[in-house]
Amino acid sequence: MKKTKKWYDYLWIWPIVYFSLGYFNILFAWLGMIDFIVPLIIAGCGGGKAFCNRYCGRGKLFAVIPKLFKKENKKVAPGWMYSNIFRYGFLIFFLTMFGSMVYQTYLVFAGSASLKTAVKLFWTFKVPWKRAYTVTSVPAWVTQFSYGFYSLMLTSTLIGLIVMALYRPRTWCTFCPMGTMTQGICKLKK
Repeated sequence: MKKTKKWYDYLWIWPIVYFSLGYFNILFAWLGMIDFIVPLIIAGCGGGKAFCNRYCGRGKLFAVIPKLFKKENKKVAPGWMYSNIFRYGFLIFFLTMFGSMVYQTYLVFAGSASLKTAVKLFWTFKVPWKRAYTVTSVPAWVTQFSYGFYSLMLTSTLIGLIVMALYRPRTWCTFCPMGTMTQGICKLKK
C-alpha cells in the first residue's frame, strides 16, 4: 500500500528556494531564521524533536537527493560522529561562529566596522559570485547579518551534503546544532 504524502514531505524544496532567493538578493537570508527559531519553539512547547523528525527541510533534502540519483549510501558514520563530545563540541563551535557573525553585525551597527559584502564558505573562503544583490535602502547592519547568516547556512548545508555523500543520507542530523539544542531542551523539560 502506497503511503499518502503529507505537505511536510515536500519541505525539501525549502532549502532550494532559500538559497535561490538569497543568491539574487542577500536580504532573503533572514528567512533562514525560521530554521533557527521554529525548532526551539516546537521543542520548548512540548513538541520534542518534531521539527527535526518531520519539518526540517534540510533533513528532507538530504533524504531526497540520494533517492533522486538512485545512489543512496548505506555506510554508517564512524562512532565518534554520534558521540556527545563531538555533538556538543560542534554545537559550541557553531555557536562561536554564529556569535562572531552577530558581533560583526554589531560592529557594523555601531559604526566601528564597514559592511563586508562577501558570502564565505567554511567561515574562510569567499564565494566568487557577485549576484547577492546588496540593498542600499536598509541599514548596513541588516545587510551584514544577511551575508553572515547566508554564509552560515550555506556552510552547514555543504557539510551536510559532504557527510550525506560519505555516509547515510541524514548523517548530518546526528550532529546538527539545531538538533542538539532541541534535544537539550527536551532533556531539560523532563
